Formats: sequence, structure tokens, C-alpha cells
Amino acid sequence: MDTPTDRYLNPHQARERAPTAYESLLGDAIERAFGAGIHDLQGLLAALNRSGPNAPNGQPWTAQNFQALMAELGS
Repeated sequence: MDTPTDRYLNPHQARERAPTAYESLLGDAIERAFGAGIHDLQGLLAALNRSGPNAPNGQPWTAQNFQALMAELGS
């Protein structure tokens, strides 16, 4: 039987599918930026535009396309 605490220990509990290769690359790039002390949106976008991956449409990252993708992936 699960205890209430057990339900919150699985980091993938809300995942309905495995991440795509692109999502994994993007997640790794975001983690690297955070690890480098970047915590603001403009800094994150600059880091992503330097190191990749590009936005899904192949264009540079903007606040609009980043926020739209995060909303899509979070739904």
C-alpha cells in the first residue's frame, strides 16, 4: 500500500510518455544553464541560443516561443 509520501517520491509520476530526443536535449541544456547559475529567462534564452538546441521551428529562442513550448509540454 502506498503512503501519501510515496506518491511524491517518483519524479516521473505525471509523465504519460517517455520524453522525445529533442525534449531530453532541451532538458539537459536547461539543467546546464541552471547549473551555471543562470536563473532568469533572458539568461536562459541566451544560453540556449549559444549551445542549442534551437527552438522547434529551427529558429533562435525568444521569450514567446520558449514560453509557448513550456506551456505545451506542461499540458
